[in-house]
Amino acid sequence: MIEWSPLILTFKLACITTLILLIIAIPLAHWLAFSRVRLKPLITTLVSMPLVLPPTVLGFYLLIAFNPSGTFGGWLDNYLGIRLAFSFEGLVVASVIYSLPFMVHPIQAGFVNLPNSFKEAAYVLGKSRVTTLFRVLLPNMKSSLLTGIVLAFAHTIGEFGVVLMIGGNIPGKTKVASVAVYDAVEALEYGSANTYSLILFSITFTILLIVYLINGKDITGLTR
Repeated sequence: MIEWSPLILTFKLACITTLILLIIAIPLAHWLAFSRVRLKPLITTLVSMPLVLPPTVLGFYLLIAFNPSGTFGGWLDNYLGIRLAFSFEGLVVASVIYSLPFMVHPIQAGFVNLPNSFKEAAYVLGKSRVTTLFRVLLPNMKSSLLTGIVLAFAHTIGEFGVVLMIGGNIPGKTKVASVAVYDAVEALEYGSANTYSLILFSITFTILLIVYLINGKDITGLTR
């Protein structure tokens, strides 16, 4: 018999993280696609780091940063009353950082692949940058937006190392499905582990298959 709270918590985390990432990724991807400043390679590298950095390493440094006894964590605790270590809010912050490239890169590729004539025509008609972005560019790159949303959502569902380091294993608060699978295996409860794994596998497979069919192209090249 499995507990449903880890699954509910996992999809809650994935939904919140994906929404935050979409808000962050659109302007960031637009800037990375069209900016020519010298700092662009550095920003691109920082955004892409979670693709190659071990999750436990990122989780460890975030845990150190969020520790209430540390400088940043202490400031959050003392002045804002926020404790990110071993909390759901901490999981959200860590997930946003860890899944950032999975949202940014597809959207950035969408901007790069758009013909320059779209922007030029909008500017000639007197449209502002913001209007051009939301009324011209984004509507013409729906497949890239959908790909970024789905990859970020699916990646968040599968997170383990980062969420375990930041949130620990607190039932109903930070115990997500991937941690529940780990716990079940440690307790030799292979039936529960199989049920959790099968649910996650089925959902992520279905989501990715739908996107593949809609886009009509292979999106696996955008992942590590």
